Amino acid sequence: MQIIRHYEHIPPGLRGAVYALGNFDGVHLGHRQVIGRAADIAAEMGVPLGVLVFEPHPQQFFFPDRPFFRLTPFRAKARLLERIGVDVLAALPFDSHMSKKLAPEFVLDVLVNGLHAVHVVAGYDFRFGKGRGGDAAALSYMGEMEGFGVSVVEEVKEGGVTYSSTRIRELLANGDPRGAAKLLGHWWTVETHVQGGDRRGRTIGFPTANFSLEDHVEPALGVYAVKIEIEDGPHKGVYDGVANVGRRPTFDKEDVVLEVHIFDFEGDIYGAHAAVSFIEYLRPEQKFDGLDSLKAQIAKDGAKARDVLAALQDGS
Repeated sequence: MQIIRHYEHIPPGLRGAVYALGNFDGVHLGHRQVIGRAADIAAEMGVPLGVLVFEPHPQQFFFPDRPFFRLTPFRAKARLLERIGVDVLAALPFDSHMSKKLAPEFVLDVLVNGLHAVHVVAGYDFRFGKGRGGDAAALSYMGEMEGFGVSVVEEVKEGGVTYSSTRIRELLANGDPRGAAKLLGHWWTVETHVQGGDRRGRTIGFPTANFSLEDHVEPALGVYAVKIEIEDGPHKGVYDGVANVGRRPTFDKEDVVLEVHIFDFEGDIYGAHAAVSFIEYLRPEQKFDGLDSLKAQIAKDGAKARDVLAALQDGS
């Protein structure tokens, strides 16, 4: 998959693609309906399949002080899109200049004269242009005027529930990663580098790999059964583990971190890039009256997480 950062200078070989338009935060099953429609059209026309997104997300540009909300930072999004067969990812910078483009300017400058799109696909609720002034109907009209095709995908539901990034965030905030996974079509994952911690876990027999939740939405605080994929280095591979997301009140900490104890693992993975997939919420975070009670609870959490992950492998 080729990534394009600017629309003004598109290589000739990438012009004339079919583009799915949207933020695609989470690349959930609803998003895949939009991208899948674009893939079908691209295959029929014999042209590349493209996805157009903005980086940073427009909400980050307009509301920089709000808590981070994204399900998938850019690296994770790009990897998911590549896995489903996207040829071109136009990750265009959302800045002051882009934010001021009126809907017709966006169509002419970006879609027509920049990307040379031959067809675009958007969800029913797609909005674009300054002040979100353009909608799917306006896009269809402009497509007729400028000579490119437009397809609009209607609302996608499962069991009466709309596939939406907002709903997935709510499920994660309520400690329901399995429910989130049903809408995502994959486990929700935190991807970042392993950081150095205070190494307290080693002293109590449960060493942990520590991660910052920066650039990720914050799930319910507490303990989870997880799978961790170490993506580089000598310990590259997928492992089972138990994780805590929280402030570590037993040690009077305040910052929220993700700590993962990897089962039956020894080795130094500081600095490695890893992906932690959240499988099941085990319990809320709590404060213990001493190390002995903390160690006893961690052992119980680990045993429960092993059972959950073993059942997952058995297909139950």
